[in-house]
Amino acid sequence: MVPGNTQTGGGGADPSDGAIATQLRKGVLEYCVLALLRDAPRYGVELLQELDRFPTLATSQGTIYPLLSRLRRAGLADTFLRDSASGPSRRYYTLTEAGRAALDEFSTLWPAFREAVDHVLTPGENP
Repeated sequence: MVPGNTQTGGGGADPSDGAIATQLRKGVLEYCVLALLRDAPRYGVELLQELDRFPTLATSQGTIYPLLSRLRRAGLADTFLRDSASGPSRRYYTLTEAGRAALDEFSTLWPAFREAVDHVLTPGENP
């Protein structure tokens, strides 16, 4: 990885597509998905569409479905099937109590983590 090189393709690529953005996204995507499941059950494509609203969080089916499987195996999410008016039944994901606890812990730790990173990145703040 080359410092300052946030682009993976040719010139003019969106910086949110670079290696650094990818690593940042990997670190928080699980908790963003748990947060999206906090208020209501959602299916995979619905989660992708919601994440796509934020370019830095946008991801692919090849990332979201394995992540959802890991959340389910870890006991952080559960699933059920619901009929769809536009095709086959959809697998919906819900937040479990363990998932809610993990999200609460992340939400508690995140502000201090973000503040520490911001402090380190601010020029002149680190003698």
